[in-house]
Amino acid sequence: MTVFPIFLSVVFVVRNQSTNIESILVDAVSYIDSLVSDYEIIIVDNGSSDDSISVLKNSTGENGLHNLQIYALTKEVDSDTASWVGLENALGDFVAVIDPLIDDITYLPEMLSSAVDGAEVVFAKNTAKAAQSFSYRVSSSIFNRLYKAFIGINLSEDAPQYRVLSKGVVNYILQHSQPVMTYRHLPATGGFTRANLSYRATPKISHTKRLGDSVDRSIRLLVSTTRAPMRLVTALSLFGAFANLIYSVYVISISMFKVDVAPGWVSTSLQQSGMFFLISLVLFVLGEYILQMASLTNQGPLYHVGQEFTSARITRREKLNIEVVSTMPTGVADIPSK
Repeated sequence: MTVFPIFLSVVFVVRNQSTNIESILVDAVSYIDSLVSDYEIIIVDNGSSDDSISVLKNSTGENGLHNLQIYALTKEVDSDTASWVGLENALGDFVAVIDPLIDDITYLPEMLSSAVDGAEVVFAKNTAKAAQSFSYRVSSSIFNRLYKAFIGINLSEDAPQYRVLSKGVVNYILQHSQPVMTYRHLPATGGFTRANLSYRATPKISHTKRLGDSVDRSIRLLVSTTRAPMRLVTALSLFGAFANLIYSVYVISISMFKVDVAPGWVSTSLQQSGMFFLISLVLFVLGEYILQMASLTNQGPLYHVGQEFTSARITRREKLNIEVVSTMPTGVADIPSK
């Protein structure tokens, strides 16, 4: 297997995996240690309610695994937010985001090969998907179609969660006011050199996604990614104002050229069309104002790290502890400078 001369950060997001996390980490350390010259494994515990924290603490002890960074969140957040916790704390030249229960870590060499060859972003899609409910599949299809219409990419096909990012891409995302939201789509829409790979591997577990959480995340992603939904609202408001103005002209024309007009019809129609015209204009102005305010809003953090601890042994620190030994022969006095 090829050994890549890079410093690799690997981000794992786990939750309630106290029975499996130790074996997962042992296998990951053994595999990655023979893959790259230096590495760190960042584990983000996504608000576990079991004994995962205790197991992770034992794994970082004196007799535990090396090069581990643990971030324990105080509450469960969505997978993108949890992944970003690891990404913004990564130090590697490249950062790999892996779901250890779904993604195949043995496909990482192909991804790193593309990254080393110049791809700033490498996506890997597992064609062996876990079965989901019918309602989730329908909702996901609608969202992906809308997102592709607005942005031009299909997130599930063009930007899967299993990815390798260069440090430059991570730093670019950090410059945005809401990096947690932009992390999901920006690697695929930011104009970076990217490679899309695919493989087939059976997931270790059958992970059923929750429709409610996915709908909420999809709406936030659509609203934060593009102005198209709000632009649609303002366009409809402007259309409503224009239509009511045309209707008012029509009512006035009828009153001028028709004799047999029902009493009160002209005044009632003009009153209603005038009110709807004003309401539509107000909605248009409010929509534009909301767009401007949204662009200036700096949302607070969506997560809080409750505990943070590292392995007792970090190999990259040991490599940096270089002792300089003088080669001057003993007994030779220093020559004073003039």
